[in-house]
Amino acid sequence: MSSPPPPDSPRAPRAHKGRGAASNPEGRFESVRHQAEDDGWQGALLDEDAPRPRTEVTNERARSVISRNDSPDIAFSQAINPYRGCEHGCIYCFARPSHSYLNLSPGLDFETKIRAKGNLAEVLRAELGKPGYAISPINIGSNTDPYQPIEKRWRLTRAALELLAECHHPCTIVTKNALVERDLDILAPMAREGLVQVLVSVNSLDNHLAAKLEPRASAPHRRIKAIRNLAEAGVPVGVLVAPIIPALNDKDMEAVLAQAFDAGARSAGYTTLRLPHELKSLFREWLALHAPQRAEHVMSLVQQMNGGRDYDSDFATRMRGQGVFADLLRRRFELACRRHGFGRARELQLDISRFVPPRKPSPQGELF
Repeated sequence: MSSPPPPDSPRAPRAHKGRGAASNPEGRFESVRHQAEDDGWQGALLDEDAPRPRTEVTNERARSVISRNDSPDIAFSQAINPYRGCEHGCIYCFARPSHSYLNLSPGLDFETKIRAKGNLAEVLRAELGKPGYAISPINIGSNTDPYQPIEKRWRLTRAALELLAECHHPCTIVTKNALVERDLDILAPMAREGLVQVLVSVNSLDNHLAAKLEPRASAPHRRIKAIRNLAEAGVPVGVLVAPIIPALNDKDMEAVLAQAFDAGARSAGYTTLRLPHELKSLFREWLALHAPQRAEHVMSLVQQMNGGRDYDSDFATRMRGQGVFADLLRRRFELACRRHGFGRARELQLDISRFVPPRKPSPQGELF
């Protein structure tokens, strides 16, 4: 494999305003690799008028929308993800490598070339109405954020919630966008029936850092306000300090928990940084651009938490890490949770007894 271009090369990876990734490497399933070469032209002439990467959304016709898992370290067995790819552009997102299945890059493609499941509500209605459907809470946003900016226009998450509310089907939501407040008219009534829980991800209180780590997500203080607004509306809300990146944002753990509890969060969880597949090189590239002086230290701690590697996929350790630093994070988290009285997110039991299968649409409409 050829070495990357030097930092002063016009073809070297560079930061893009509003984007997390600095490059667009081929996915792991591609058989062809492209290598840029400097032909001697000045970089300033090449890049002066280069447009910023724009978001392109493709309407995808899904054949199924409920995914199921039996991973022992995940609290839910069913999930739906309205979008493939995520405009938030979080450089640490463990879902980036999934874009390789679309023959797209886990880099800039992941945050600019997004697939929207335009028929999500239609397919979900059919799946919930199957005679053999076994009800259990559905998680919305396990892979990509259901309230990423394009949700304002596509409204697929809202359509799913409207159907779940109609069927009295319980769900959990994970997001780092304050757009979740838009759907309080659905979430508040569901909460009164014990049908919903919202988990807001906040991994730092440093706006400057967040703007580089997760460029199009809501600012940390805005997510704290969203927690407050959800709690005041009666929606059970928790905070996820995720992911914790050693020597980068771990210093904010206790402060995040304190502010979230004050805002009304009553459950908490955390995960450590995960770097599967192509994400390893993308994150190293980000460190070289945005935190070069501590890049080596960050990766040294990451490897200490993963048995000497950049990533260890073992179910027993992949979410929390292993070793001395991982144990320290766990003790800090547990101590802070005890101090504030946080419970665990999975302790909240949602009501599955109210579920009513959706009616099939009729050309005659509703008579009663």
